[in-house]
Order: sequence, then structure tokens, then C-alpha cells
Amino acid sequence: MMPETKYAKSGDVSIAYQVIGSGSIDLIYVMGWVSNIEYFWQDPAMSRFMERLSSFTRLLLFDKRGTGLSDKVANLPILEQRIDDMRAVMDAVGSEKAALFGVSEGGTMSAAFAAMHPERTSALIMYGSYAKRVWSADYPWAPTPAQRQVFFDAIKDGWGGIIDLETLAPSAMNDERFKKWWTAYLRHSASPADALALAKMNTEIDIRHLLPAIHIPTLVIHRTEDVDMPVGGSRYIAQQIPNAKLIELPGKDHLPWVGDTEKLLNEVEIFLTGELLSLEPDRVLATCLFTDIVGSTEKAQSLGDERWRNLLQIHNEVVRNQLKRFRGREIKTTGDGFLATFDGPARAVKCACSIRDEVRHFGIEIRSGLHSGECEIIDDDIGGIAVHITARVMSIAKPGEVLSSSTVKDLVAGSGIQFEKRGLFTLKGIPGEWEIYAVVN
Repeated sequence: MMPETKYAKSGDVSIAYQVIGSGSIDLIYVMGWVSNIEYFWQDPAMSRFMERLSSFTRLLLFDKRGTGLSDKVANLPILEQRIDDMRAVMDAVGSEKAALFGVSEGGTMSAAFAAMHPERTSALIMYGSYAKRVWSADYPWAPTPAQRQVFFDAIKDGWGGIIDLETLAPSAMNDERFKKWWTAYLRHSASPADALALAKMNTEIDIRHLLPAIHIPTLVIHRTEDVDMPVGGSRYIAQQIPNAKLIELPGKDHLPWVGDTEKLLNEVEIFLTGELLSLEPDRVLATCLFTDIVGSTEKAQSLGDERWRNLLQIHNEVVRNQLKRFRGREIKTTGDGFLATFDGPARAVKCACSIRDEVRHFGIEIRSGLHSGECEIIDDDIGGIAVHITARVMSIAKPGEVLSSSTVKDLVAGSGIQFEKRGLFTLKGIPGEWEIYAVVN
């Protein structure tokens, strides 16, 4: 459920904020560039990210002046004014001291706050951040002026579309739902002119001289292959802040709630609380179904963007109708496929076959994989070895094939569903050999 949005006064400017959780540690999450705190909650992945943070903190979210639900301003805000806005939010909720979690440009803002107001800062976390936003010989990890101009032109000419997502979240580029949310999120966060002005202002940031003056516990986190922000900048920051801890995580995504978030959140929790709450995840026995459109990339290229989007929408509607018909639970889309679970393996097999047959009417060929096993329930998602096995089974399916593990075959004995043995396979990352069967109907 979305938290209530309230307003704090920072001088004459109203700053929108939300509070979620009731932990003993106050944590201010400072987003980079632009934001809209109410639109945060429209993305399931971001919602889960925020809920996890709020499970061990009292989490404070806010929109910086000039963005989202906060007041628009006539002149570009300087860093000092934005820091005042953070203090105004803390005052409004009665927070005397808070930890700061700054993302990208929000990290530089948080570092400046920590340097200027150590009495109100309990800890500093900088994720995917930087000390300087434009290249120089003594700071080579930032983009050149020409590279920044390309970004400015993209904002000026393409606002309302998919801006910079290929560098901010490359793993989500095939997720149509996420791309639709991202474009709407940006539109709700700033107007084209404001977004461009803020991007240009951020280019002027240089807090290198402040870093040695930070004397609070500091954690610097960076995904080593971050496409948008080279890791060298974080390595520099960690060297300049006394006793800062640097943690590098695998991954290319710059947005912290995209990709492997579990490791990142675990490091944040351990840093702030000193421990990781080892809660036994909820488990359920389920039959998992993975589907995937065969040759989706080639088909998208041959059809063009608009016709491909229309065809993908038809595919999604067909899949969802069949999931409803066979009592399947949609877990997530994978761009051109689905992950779903069923409480009955026979219904899962019949659903996979029905999806295959229905989408063929529209010139779409899919492949499917099925496996039954114990799954971990993680909010609206699932995890565990059963999910990985299902994905591996699907990966070896031919166009139009519905493949299953021997577990599914054995569980539907007597149902009338026929199987044909495909042979023994080694599934990547899964121990042993697995007997795989094709559904015959």
C-alpha cells in the first residue's frame, strides 16, 4: 500500500515526503536526478526494494524541490538549498539524526549533507555515485562534455520516451512493462525543460574537496560493470573518505532496484544494523511454467517497433487469458515470455499446450518448460532451485515444444496426458543429469 504523502516547509518551498516502517534507525533515501515518490510504488520491483529497506528502518522518501510532487521553483536549486530540504523533512517527522542512502546524484547530495551536518547524520551510504560529473584529467571516470551533450539532446528531443534506459537498466530493456513504467515515471517526475535544466546543473557537481571532511561511518557500493557510472569513481570516493568501506557487486544495472537487489540490500542491512535477519522464507510446492517467444528479436526487427508492440500485447493477452482459464498465477513477464505457477501439474501442462496453440493463430511460436518443486515465496515473486530448473528445461525446448521434467510426468500419471522421452540432459548450474520429456497431444 502506498504511504501517505505529506509536505514539509523548507523556507517558502513545500517538499513532498513519505514515511514507511517503524524501525529504530531513520533512513533517508535520496534518489538521483528526478523522482516522484508516489510513482515509485507503481513498479513492483521498486515497491519491494522500498519495503525491504523499511523492514529494518523508518524509511523517509522525498522529492527534491523542482521534481515530482514538491514545489516547482523559478531558479535552479543550489546544493545548499537541497540540503536544507532534507533537514526540513527530518524536522517534520521529528528525526534528530538519520542515515542517508544516496543513489547516483543523490549520493553526492548525501555526502555533502554528511560533511556539513555530521551532528544530524548517523551513517552514509553512496550507491553508484560520483564525486564529479564531467571528465577531467584528474577525474577520468566521468563523461566528457560531448558525451553529456548527447544526453542533453536525448532529453530535449525524446522526453516522454525511453530516456537512457539502456545504460541505467540494461537488464530491463526487454521488459515492456518496465519500459512503460519508466517513461511514465520520468514524465511524472519533471517536465522536459526542468529535466534538462536539472541534468545540466548536475553536470556542474564537484564535491571532491568535501570527501576528506566526512567522518561518519560510510559505505560505498557500486556494481562493477555499471554501464552508466564507471566503478572507478566509487573507488576514488572510498579512498578519499576516511575509513570508508567499499563493496563492489556484480552487475551492469545502475538503478539499484533492478537486477540482483538481494545482495545490495543485504549489505545495506548489515551495515546499518550489524546483522542480517535470517528469516526462513515462505515455501510452497508448485508447478512452474516458463514460456518464451521463439525468434522474438528477429521478429521485432522484421515487423518494426509499433507492429511488434501490438503483437506482443496480443501475445500477453492470450497468455493471461489461458492462465486465468487454468487457474495459473502470473509471477512476472520476462519481456517476451512469462513465469507462472500452478497448484496442479496437469493444469500447468494443459495451460502450456493451450497457450502454444492459441498464439499460433497470430503467427507466434513459443517454447515452454515445466517443473514441479518447492519454491520460495518472496513478496510477489518466487525463487529457489525449482525456478532455475524450469528455466533450464525451457531453454532446451524446440519451437512449439512443451518440455517437462520427469517430476511433472510422474505427478500427472493417470491424467491421460501423453509424454515422449527426449533423453538425459545436463542443465546449466543444476547438479546431475535430468530426464526430460516432451508433451504429446
